[in-house]
Amino acid sequence: MTAAELGSFQYSLLDFGSGRKLEQFGSVVLDRYSPSAEGFKATRPDLWNQAIARYVRRTETQGDWLDADRLPPTWEVAAGPLKFRLKTTKFGHLGLFPEQLANWKWLTETCQASSRPLRILNLFAYTGGSSLACALGGAEVTHVDAAANVVKWARTNAELSDMADAPIRWIAEDAPKFVKREIKRGNTYDGVILDPPTYGHGSKGEVWRIGKHLPLLMGYLNQLLAENPKLVLLTCHSPGYEDDVLKQMTQEAFPGITAKQIEAGPLTIPDRNGRHLPSGYYASFANVR
Repeated sequence: MTAAELGSFQYSLLDFGSGRKLEQFGSVVLDRYSPSAEGFKATRPDLWNQAIARYVRRTETQGDWLDADRLPPTWEVAAGPLKFRLKTTKFGHLGLFPEQLANWKWLTETCQASSRPLRILNLFAYTGGSSLACALGGAEVTHVDAAANVVKWARTNAELSDMADAPIRWIAEDAPKFVKREIKRGNTYDGVILDPPTYGHGSKGEVWRIGKHLPLLMGYLNQLLAENPKLVLLTCHSPGYEDDVLKQMTQEAFPGITAKQIEAGPLTIPDRNGRHLPSGYYASFANVR
């Protein structure tokens, strides 16, 4: 899936190369660290002085924003009818992953195609792009993220998008723990979305390591989805989790889904010169006829 311009998206990848990417979010131009841009050469060096701030990595997971005082505390961008509040973080994130735009469009269209409202579980749901996209398509969504402040951020995005009253249940909890509780409660879902990190912590200090915990979580999800799943979307940005791996994990977790029914491939972001910045991988399945 390619994060091409779908509707009105106030984002542009201006250039990338040498481990950096130059992006425009609304009116704000930023120069950010990007390991996937290693091995590429910038094609528009004349543009890079437009950046008003620069993010540099200091450790494996954290870094600093240079010239951060030139940035507004927060600002907003639109992706079609969805609106997102952005702000800088020590991880280099802003609250929006542009490579997910094509997935959001697919989620909205898939949910709209259903003859009834789908019950969707969104795990590692971050600031709510996928949750809002599903709700926009008429789905009932359970949004789960371990960080309470990030769940609050997602709810703010719902309010900005005039979706404060959308059928979204907001949960701040460790994803595996929540899934196990839902199984015990006897709850089921029509579909699941998950974008697991390489490493993370739950709301009560639980440790998440993708190599150890993702296969276990996928096994639990098989018990949580209805007998005939309607939607599955798994995306990853971790080394070793390419499209063929995600496709195999999806098929093994849901034996009723055949390999031919699973679409898988790279997530990319196009720049203004037609090049594509690698931005992870996805595996997806839909059956809403």
